[in-house]
Amino acid sequence: MIKGLMITPPTLGRIAIGRVVEKNGKRLPIKDDQFTITSQVQTKDGWIPHPLDSALRKGDDKLRSIPIRLLFNEPDLNLRAEYSLFDRTSGRPLCVGNGETCKRVTQGGMQSLACPTPDQCEFGQSGYCKPYGRLNVVIDQDDEMGTFIFRTTGFNSIRTLAARLHYYHAVSGGLLACMPLELKLRGKSTTQSFRSAIYYVDMTIREGLSLEEAIQQAQALHQQRLQSGYDQAALDKAARQGFANGAFEDGEDEALEVIEEFYPEAHTQAQSTQSTTLANKLEQRATA
Repeated sequence: MIKGLMITPPTLGRIAIGRVVEKNGKRLPIKDDQFTITSQVQTKDGWIPHPLDSALRKGDDKLRSIPIRLLFNEPDLNLRAEYSLFDRTSGRPLCVGNGETCKRVTQGGMQSLACPTPDQCEFGQSGYCKPYGRLNVVIDQDDEMGTFIFRTTGFNSIRTLAARLHYYHAVSGGLLACMPLELKLRGKSTTQSFRSAIYYVDMTIREGLSLEEAIQQAQALHQQRLQSGYDQAALDKAARQGFANGAFEDGEDEALEVIEEFYPEAHTQAQSTQSTTLANKLEQRATA
C-alpha cells in the first residue's frame, strides 16, 4: 500500500441534489428538489447520467428515494464528516478537523493542531471552512463493492444521516451493512431560508418494510454471508486502515468538484483570475 495515499471505497458514480449551470458566463451551483445519479464522466454540459438514474425513475416522476445498502457495519466508515477548508484556486485540501483536532498544511509541512470549530478558528473563518460529509452507498447489487458517493456541506443532511447510521447500527445489533435501507429526500423551511423550502437527505428503512422486518432481513443476510465465508469484520478493518493511510480523503480532482458545487463565492472569485485557476481547470477537465 502506497504510504500517504488514502484508500477509499471504489466509486461508480455520484448522487446529487443539485447541479451546476452556466449563467451569464459563470458556472453556478443551484439546488434541486430531486436526486440525480450520475456517472463519473463530466462534459462541458454537466455530468452524464448513470443508467441507474433512469432505471429508478417511475416514468417522468422526480427521483426522491433510492434503495441502498451500506458497505460497512461501522457508521463512521460509511459517512465521513469533518470541518474542511480548501484552497480557493487550486482546490487542494488545506485543513480537515473534527472539532477537537485537525490536520493542516502549513509552511512547515503537515501538522496536527487543535480544532476549535470554524466559528472560533481564525484560520477557518478566513477560508470558507464548512462541515463536509461524504456518504458511500451500494445501489447496484451487480457490484457489491462498488459504491455511489453523496457529497454535501449541508448541516441538515450530515446531522440526519449520522443519527440514522448510529441508530440503525444500534438496533440491528451492529448489522448495518445488512440492513435494507433507502435514501429519501426531505424538505423543510427555516427562518434562515426565509421560509422557502430547502432539501436534505435522510436515510430510512426501505419502503414497504417495518423496522422489525428490516432487522429480520438483516439477520438472515448476515447468516447467509457467514455461511459463504463473507468476512464483514475484515472488510471494516481494511477500510479503516485505508482511510488512515493518508492525510486527506479528497485529492485535487475531487476537491475541484467540491469547490464548484458547494463554494460558489470561491468559484466566482476564481473565474476572474489567471489561466491556472479553478475555473479554467474545471473547463479543461470537462472538455478533455
